[in-house]
Amino acid sequence: MTSPVSSKSDPATEALGFAAHDHDHCVETAMAAAEARCNAEGLQFTPVRRKALEILLQEHRALGAYEVLDRLRDAGFGSQPPVAYRALDFLVANGFAHKIERLNAFIACAHPGTSHSPVFMICRLCDSVAEASAGPTRGALGQAARDAGFQIERTVVEAEGICPACSEKAQA
Repeated sequence: MTSPVSSKSDPATEALGFAAHDHDHCVETAMAAAEARCNAEGLQFTPVRRKALEILLQEHRALGAYEVLDRLRDAGFGSQPPVAYRALDFLVANGFAHKIERLNAFIACAHPGTSHSPVFMICRLCDSVAEASAGPTRGALGQAARDAGFQIERTVVEAEGICPACSEKAQA
C-alpha cells in the first residue's frame, strides 16, 4: 500500500499515497482522529458516515460515489444513492475527505484537522492518488493573484502523471 513520502517540510505538507507503510495503522489513526474531532465539535459521526470514511481510507485512491455506495450496500447500509452522497458530503464539508474533480471521485484527506490547500498527484495508469499540501498564495499563482489585487481563499491542484511504482514497472 502507501505512506508518507519524506520531505524536508513539516508533516502537514508531506505527500501521502505512493510509498509503502503500515496501512492498518494509517486507517486506525485516521479513524480515531475523526472520532475525536466529531466528539469534540459535536458532529454526528453516524455509522454510515464512519463506514464511508473507512471505505475511503482502505486504499489511497479516489473512489466514485457509486463505488462507495456499492461498498456501503455490501455492509448493510442501503442501496439508494443519497446514502452515499450524504455521507460523502459530510466528510468533505468537515475536512475528512476531498472531492477530486478530475475523476469525479472522493479520497480520504491525508492531513485532516489541518488547514491546507491540497495538491493531488493522480497516476493515470493505476489510479493511485497522493495528496500533498501547498500554500495557496505561494508560487506563480500567488504572485499573479497579488498582482491583480486578488485574495486567494482556497485552491485545489490536480496533476496527472505516473506514480513511482508504475514508472519503475515501465522501466523494467
